[in-house]
Amino acid sequence: MKRRLLLAGLLTLFLSAPALAHFQMLYTPESALNQGGEMNLKLVFTHPFDADHIMDMEPVQEFYVVHQRGEEGEAQTTDLKEYLKEITFRGLGDAAGKAFEANLPARVVRSMGDYVFVVVPAPYYEKADEGYIQQFTKMIVNVGGMPGNWHEPLGLPAEIVPLNKPYANWTGGVFTGVVMSNGDPVPNVEVDIEYLNVEVDMAANAFVGEPRIEAPHPAFETMTVLANDKGEFTIGLPKAGWWGIAVPDVVELDHNGQELVQEAVLWIQVTDLP
Repeated sequence: MKRRLLLAGLLTLFLSAPALAHFQMLYTPESALNQGGEMNLKLVFTHPFDADHIMDMEPVQEFYVVHQRGEEGEAQTTDLKEYLKEITFRGLGDAAGKAFEANLPARVVRSMGDYVFVVVPAPYYEKADEGYIQQFTKMIVNVGGMPGNWHEPLGLPAEIVPLNKPYANWTGGVFTGVVMSNGDPVPNVEVDIEYLNVEVDMAANAFVGEPRIEAPHPAFETMTVLANDKGEFTIGLPKAGWWGIAVPDVVELDHNGQELVQEAVLWIQVTDLP
């Protein structure tokens, strides 16, 4: 789209560096839990591969979890905005920006099944594009191995629906999803993928240490695949850790007289074979 091409061109021309994709993070250390309990989550707007840029998040419009115990059970939605607290999150180098954390009491994630966490921040103004970005972000946690609603669409304006469990992936496997908007597949769109390339210090609210891998070429930092005419895509999973999947420009709207693009983000976790 025009927004992404303009930004990429400007950065290449003036900075001689690749443009990495924006990813709204919704992070917790483990997505496959043996039992429920208290949980801490970080909400950070960043570039996960290089981790040296933190955008100031706008206020959160929606933050909730949809829980289903068993595939035949009834899904329950719990609003989580009351648990949000503004923080400063630090990236590598001198990067720092406004972010949020949520300390959830044990009663929120207390029983077996799937917990689909959703965050919808207010639109973020991207000066380089002269327009707004709003990312509808999902991260799914399972407790006790009992599956639930991990594969159910929520009807979001921009959404990635998993076609295999996002919390149960071995290194070397593949992950398949479908891009949807308001419950309908979105065909032939670009899908960006970035690896969370650093450790997250939950206590310090920071990315820490050295990057795990060094990309041999800028194209490996934000990789891209194309969804088919049914909105489906498949990616490989070569390394353990968290992977962010983002679909830019799913919906284009007007906001404050300027372009607003609504984007879909899904986070999946990959585990090494013993």
